[in-house]
Amino acid sequence: MEELKSVQDWDKFQGKATEQTVLVFKHSTQCPISAEAFEEFQAFTSENPTFETAYVKVIESRPVSNQIAEDLNTTHKSPQLFVLKNGQVHWTESHWNIKNKAIAEQV
Repeated sequence: MEELKSVQDWDKFQGKATEQTVLVFKHSTQCPISAEAFEEFQAFTSENPTFETAYVKVIESRPVSNQIAEDLNTTHKSPQLFVLKNGQVHWTESHWNIKNKAIAEQV
């Protein structure tokens, strides 16, 4: 799992979404709900290592988080998970709805 720390990291990662299904998680390091959702995301990635996955810490890397919201034409939330297919948002969810099983159903 890759941490996106710069807009350039995001641009490079987003480019992969035109070729394959990718997942990106927006994580607030100060929120217990986000910590729980991040654990669900990590469980999914451990069980499904073939997917390209990344996360951004929304507080520490605010410009990246903002760019993701702009590029994907979505309202910022955290925690928030995106499944991108063919360069487009296939599915997005936030907060308690980010569950390993729900992710698996969307990829």
